[in-house]
Amino acid sequence: MVDSRAHFEPLLLADLDPLLAIEQSAYEFPWSRGNFIDSLSAGYLARKRVDAHGAWLGYFIAMPGVEELHLLNLTVAPAHQRHGHARAMLDRLVNEAAALGARRVWLEVRVSNERAQQIYRRYGFREIGLRRGYYPAGALGRENALVMSLELAADAATPSDALD
Repeated sequence: MVDSRAHFEPLLLADLDPLLAIEQSAYEFPWSRGNFIDSLSAGYLARKRVDAHGAWLGYFIAMPGVEELHLLNLTVAPAHQRHGHARAMLDRLVNEAAALGARRVWLEVRVSNERAQQIYRRYGFREIGLRRGYYPAGALGRENALVMSLELAADAATPSDALD
């Protein structure tokens, strides 16, 4: 069950060490320090989810575009998975996307990451395409990515809703 005292804070360059620790523990092919620096320096939408004591639960980074938001990274710390944090982060992401005027959120997910696909499908994302060789896959070379999209209702959120 989700801790009702968990909340969101802006993700900052000063957060890189704990961020990278989670990223490296969660993925075989994690984002690099440079990937995070570039995203944060570009001003992308970036939030960390923390518990009442400030312990990290997860984070997301998304790139705004014209009437859309591209989810680049959504990660729940391995010790906190299966407690509803991904759903809470998607709720926050969708509210902020709507407040920014986005009509769609889209993302890529590894074809082998069935758990993430299930979470996104349950949330309402639909598969809209395939990117061949999108992800690194070690000895296998490259792995395909499913492209998924979520259409946002015109009245999904207001700017005040997004920041609650």
